[in-house]
Amino acid sequence: MLLDLARERPKALAVDDGDRRLDYAGLLDRSHRVADFLRHEVGLAPGGHVALLMGNRAEVIELLLGAVLAGQWVTPINWHLADEEIEYVLADSGARVVFTDDRHAPVLERIGARGAGPRAVRAGAELDGLLDAIRLRPLDLDTPAGGNMIYTSGTTGRPKGVKRAAPPTVRDALVGHTKSGHAARLDGRGPHLITGPMYHAAPLMFAVYDNANGAPIVIMPRWDEREALELIAGREVAHVHLVPTMFVRLLRLPDAERAAFRAPSLRMALHGAAPISVAVKRRMIEWWGPVLVEYWGATEGGVNTLIDSEDWLAHPGSVGRALPAFEIFAVDETGRRLGPGGTGDLYCRSKVSDRPFEYHGDPEKTERAYLEPGVFTIGDIGSVDEQGYVHLADRRSNMIISGGVNIYPQEIEQVLAEHPAVADVAVFGIPDDEWGESVKAAVELREGRQPSDALAQEILRHARAHLAGYKVPRSIDFEAELPRHPSGKLYVRRLRERYWAGRERSI
Repeated sequence: MLLDLARERPKALAVDDGDRRLDYAGLLDRSHRVADFLRHEVGLAPGGHVALLMGNRAEVIELLLGAVLAGQWVTPINWHLADEEIEYVLADSGARVVFTDDRHAPVLERIGARGAGPRAVRAGAELDGLLDAIRLRPLDLDTPAGGNMIYTSGTTGRPKGVKRAAPPTVRDALVGHTKSGHAARLDGRGPHLITGPMYHAAPLMFAVYDNANGAPIVIMPRWDEREALELIAGREVAHVHLVPTMFVRLLRLPDAERAAFRAPSLRMALHGAAPISVAVKRRMIEWWGPVLVEYWGATEGGVNTLIDSEDWLAHPGSVGRALPAFEIFAVDETGRRLGPGGTGDLYCRSKVSDRPFEYHGDPEKTERAYLEPGVFTIGDIGSVDEQGYVHLADRRSNMIISGGVNIYPQEIEQVLAEHPAVADVAVFGIPDDEWGESVKAAVELREGRQPSDALAQEILRHARAHLAGYKVPRSIDFEAELPRHPSGKLYVRRLRERYWAGRERSI
């Protein structure tokens, strides 16, 4: 864990964002100073709340660890949100202090000008001065630990802060980081590259877990496919977290550039957060070799399943089997447990906690997430086969009901994505006076392909060759770019709402 690494390998690189480099001794010192600042300068008792509104930089790691040491809930805020959405998260979380940087400070100034918002501290000279002035008190490992309270992306409705069950003590939390790393095969043996925004749970926490086992964190300020390949090869990266959108962009690079890529040190490319098409994943495995490891989970329950490349090739489309801490099963609409292969709402049973998470300030939403103590859902529909492999059908919120038949868009998207003209695709339901809903596809084309009625018909013929007739989209919209969150999640609502506007219902 961090304390052991700071003692045994004090000068070993811990974090590098391209502008700042921290060794493990420095990371512990800065995190300790953050903790003392929060507890004794800001005056936060254990269980308090702080927030981060900043880009990808080393301070995010220091501030997160400092909050854990100080017993605080820390909320990294999605800086893509509008001002009023950021103001909502700050108010809803109850944050007493928000850490920011030069780029994002103006948002907080605008919020503050309206008489709202917590104290803001800017990374750089201001934060450094405050931390340098701290007279460190001894670190007490037996005090209550903090944790992250990350808000759901809010693709439908207002986002909610997700509180994972916090370990009882700081010592437990730091040890827990190492254990979580090992559970996700993040053993610390080689650099870990952060490619996505650090306000998102997956790139941030996977990196923290790997770092706790000895992996130096290399931080990309923003995603760029060519720079990612250069860093993976040049820094001898062992572990990287990616989302399917990034794979698609990597695969769009010229053949010569992809052929020149060599990364013998790369042992694992973790991916999840959004569905990946079978075709894209096969192409990535053919290019990078069997280093792709897919997970299924969410901010609420963490990582619930894993599947490596070899297993996936034998079970294409699966997201793997349950990790030892979980049991996964599907239930029907009455809550009855389904047998192998039965499609229904997927539930996870935690074997270690009766309440692995709660939604901040929303006990009713929390209760709705649980079937019984320790058994929770994150809203996915799917099945579990006889060997325990989990197959996702879709999100319940995305399900299309046409003529009383349930249709799962993800299955259709997977088929359409295999057409050579399709770069990205979304499938959703639109109003239909006869059937209730009909299936619509929105397609983003590959570079060099032009939208036309003929191409739309060609894509639909492809769909008819692989899908039952009732699943085939009735029409296709060509979009210049589909609205995706940086985590890879698709904002289907933005596509659907143009069709449902002015209607009393949206499904």
